[in-house]
Amino acid sequence: MRVLVGGGTGFIGTALTQLLKARGHEVTLISRKPGPDRITWVCPYSGGLARRVSWVALSEASRPLWNAAFQKEVLSSRLETTQTLARAIAKAPQPPQAWVLVTGVAYYQPSLTAEYDEDSPGGDFDFFSNLVTKWEAAARLPGDSTRQVVVRSGVVLGRGGGAIGHMLLPFRLGLGGPIGSGHQFFPWIHIRDLAGILAHALETSHVQGILNGVAPASSTTNAEFARALGTALGRPAFIPLPSAVVQAVFGQERAVMLLEGQKVVPRRTLAVGYQYSFPELGAALKEVIA
Repeated sequence: MRVLVGGGTGFIGTALTQLLKARGHEVTLISRKPGPDRITWVCPYSGGLARRVSWVALSEASRPLWNAAFQKEVLSSRLETTQTLARAIAKAPQPPQAWVLVTGVAYYQPSLTAEYDEDSPGGDFDFFSNLVTKWEAAARLPGDSTRQVVVRSGVVLGRGGGAIGHMLLPFRLGLGGPIGSGHQFFPWIHIRDLAGILAHALETSHVQGILNGVAPASSTTNAEFARALGTALGRPAFIPLPSAVVQAVFGQERAVMLLEGQKVVPRRTLAVGYQYSFPELGAALKEVIA
């Protein structure tokens, strides 16, 4: 299979590219800079794109100080790049077989009691949920000539990137612990499984619609994650980060992402036949810090 990956040079894109190539697929990246097996954003309607069989859209960005300007930048980068790919697909003489987009579980409203699967409502209560709604709408294609899949990812755990990189130092120093109350749910996924779900979506012709890209251990709380990470490192993890400090450092809106969480279950992901490599947190963290 030939696969075009937009945003493929980041943490998730690198893992997906490695997996697809290991399975014998040909991968071309869309990048700001030209190079081997790459196409630039300057010419997204080139014939090279039209001949690709399946497409994936990823978007990864560091999170500096959260303010109105950065919110605008995030909206622009997510929506404009996704719309660019969607327009290219619409103009392609031969539509691709599959079109896969990665968004986030921020679509679902934080709750200490609710459980969300792929059919649950959401997407209309704050900046992040509205971002996911607009993002997924930007990717939507008319008709059914191309199979469309959206993977809503949880917190991605893996070596060399993702959320874990920001956590290791304080935890290694014995200064780690839960954020806020620690009771909030912590939807997570190992990088190998997120790449695996994307590959499964590309390779399996009956997969379409929404998939939750989270581990089956959906009841993990922030406090349980902190304890598990401390155990994996052989360090204590009982020093909490107070809510007031989180809000002062990150701002009210971004602090919500850390202080609140969702219990998200991958019901459809399991139903379409994906088999997890790291369904349990302990084994996932052990591999990440090994």
